[in-house]
Amino acid sequence: MVRLVKPNVELEKEYLSFYEEWKESGEDMVPWVISQDPSDFPKMLRLLSNNERSMGQPEGRVQNSTFWLVDKSNKVLGAVNIRHQLTPHLYNAGGHIGYGIRPSERLKGYATKLLELSLSEAKKIGIKEVLVVCDADNMGSERTIMKNGGRADADYIEDDGNIIKRYWIDIV
Repeated sequence: MVRLVKPNVELEKEYLSFYEEWKESGEDMVPWVISQDPSDFPKMLRLLSNNERSMGQPEGRVQNSTFWLVDKSNKVLGAVNIRHQLTPHLYNAGGHIGYGIRPSERLKGYATKLLELSLSEAKKIGIKEVLVVCDADNMGSERTIMKNGGRADADYIEDDGNIIKRYWIDIV
């Protein structure tokens, strides 16, 4: 049984384990919020809370909500960031929902469940149709999106030639 929780101080140890594992992997940190330095944990939590309330954000950043996917022992398995609106950049290459599963917990169905639970949270925010994107070479993410009802839209090609696959999911 896994569930989404709001980032909180009670999960500091578990989150730091998640963060360190990801850093050690050398992979890009997705969603972007997990790249925030957690060494001052209360400060990081305030940043996430402020993002959700749209307080003190840099120009061009939209209101967004972050959740952690945890198991029954509160191990942080993944993270998701839900953007409440889309800017032109997010429309092309970011989408409403960015998510990631810690390296040691991949290929266990957690990403599919994380996206499913995230769609419920997006519905609570008032989003009726969600844009989710992935790099064209990320077959696992593409399968995850398709399992959650993703309808393919036109691809977006970034300036460096990277192809972004774009999918819409209706929330019912």
